Amino acid sequence: MEQFQFIYGGITGKMRVLFIGGTGTISTAITRALIERGDEVTLVNRGNRNAEFEGKVDIIRVDDVNDEAAFKAALDEYLAKKDDTEYFDAVCDFICFHKEQAERDVRIFTGKTKQFLVISSASAYAKPVRDYVITEGTMLANPYWQYSREKIEIEEYLTDCYRKDAFPMTIVRPSHTYDVRSVPLGVHGKNGSYQVIKRMMEGKQVIVHGDGTSLWRMTFSEDFAKGFIGLLGNPHAIGEAFHITNEETLTWNQIYETIAKVLNVEFKPYYVASDFLAACGDFDFTGSLIGDKSNSVVFDNSKLHRAVPGLSMNIRFEEGIRRTIEYVLSHEECQVEDPEFDAWCDRVIENLEEAKKKIRQ
Repeated sequence: MEQFQFIYGGITGKMRVLFIGGTGTISTAITRALIERGDEVTLVNRGNRNAEFEGKVDIIRVDDVNDEAAFKAALDEYLAKKDDTEYFDAVCDFICFHKEQAERDVRIFTGKTKQFLVISSASAYAKPVRDYVITEGTMLANPYWQYSREKIEIEEYLTDCYRKDAFPMTIVRPSHTYDVRSVPLGVHGKNGSYQVIKRMMEGKQVIVHGDGTSLWRMTFSEDFAKGFIGLLGNPHAIGEAFHITNEETLTWNQIYETIAKVLNVEFKPYYVASDFLAACGDFDFTGSLIGDKSNSVVFDNSKLHRAVPGLSMNIRFEEGIRRTIEYVLSHEECQVEDPEFDAWCDRVIENLEEAKKKIRQ
């Protein structure tokens, strides 16, 4: 069996864009928006979730994009049908998690694109935070999360490529972007957040890190797409880094309360210190909480707005989460239960209540 399959859809449009990935939580909304705008979009992926876009985009199917030879062969076959050496106006890697993958991208796309974008992470900003207002100039350092440290390595490598060889890179840092397929939460198990939603619907207490008063931002994927597309082909974005977040700042209590309101259930929080959760759970809370979500952060999007005048990211959390919950509750494939996490929550609550009783004695 061939390792890759090439499908040409003959799409024409305003921009010629290639996405490595293109069907994930962040990228699906971007792909949809570009199709609607009339751009020529090419996706490189394994083809597992392309059904929505078949016939609307060009698809290069590659079983493993980390197999550089297969990836390059598939791309060369695609470009052989084109008459432009520097064919793409923009390329974005949505699934770049290691420096080696960024190095592969630079080797493959040098001379083939006018702009290369990579998805990094706002979790790369220094933790613990020194100032709750985060700008793109905030130092990058995260001793708590390997995921974030690898994103920093990717950024440093691409920045060096830009400085030394004028490689036309743009760094994009999302922070807790969600779509209709999964409810965004702070404390959940390995199988996603549905078990927490199920606990809320069953009238159970749900674990909230800290006391629920730290500040956070949730960004609906369609809002993120507006900012991202504004950076495509934008000369002010070359050699720069941008975070893209909603403008609405919420406490975690407000986040959970809004979810409960949409579910039409009572919010029953059980507050647990983040370091306790990290010490007692096999769910990488050290990285995801102490290295990210337990910190109060407010993102200053001024740089993005200067680069993309008129940008309006206005999908409030109540609107976005209503759409998400309606979708999740009407699609069984999104209702992935996690009995291990459910039992762990019960044990944490039970043991902390017992500890309280002993201390009172």
